[in-house]
Amino acid sequence: MEASEDADTAANGGDQLAETPIERVRELIERVVEAMGLDSRVDVEENDEEIRAYVHGEDVGLLIGKHGATIDALQHLAIRTAYLNQTGDRKAVVVDAAGYRERREAALKRAADQAVADAVKFGRAVELEPMGAYERRTVHTYLRDRTEVQTHSEGDEPDRRLVVTPVQGSGDQA
Repeated sequence: MEASEDADTAANGGDQLAETPIERVRELIERVVEAMGLDSRVDVEENDEEIRAYVHGEDVGLLIGKHGATIDALQHLAIRTAYLNQTGDRKAVVVDAAGYRERREAALKRAADQAVADAVKFGRAVELEPMGAYERRTVHTYLRDRTEVQTHSEGDEPDRRLVVTPVQGSGDQA
């Protein structure tokens, strides 16, 4: 057995690793859900931009974890597992449970809108709460077309945060 085959087998609990990224994501999520003893169903969809796994069922709050820490870690593992030993183009991989990602994205957008309003009104940089890379990317993307502010990230994990800074002369535009 070659070294890459050993890694594939070890990463999949002794079984052969699924052939496609979507199958790998499904297997990983199903194994974690089963190991956590959750009575849940896993659905995985793929489009041109992403692979998205949904977990439906009882007690998925345990899978989400405090401040989304568990589901963020699972999503990180899903990304790594989906493209294990593969090079080339990679799609985004998103893991969601009970609509957590949509609710969290809405909360992030509200916080971003408030930060823009405050930055422009007071003419100073506004820091958002510490967040993971996926959430920071969501806010950067959401605000990228806003001409009155710029965004950047500061700090080190796990306290890395997004900063919204007003563009010179934008205070009159609000």
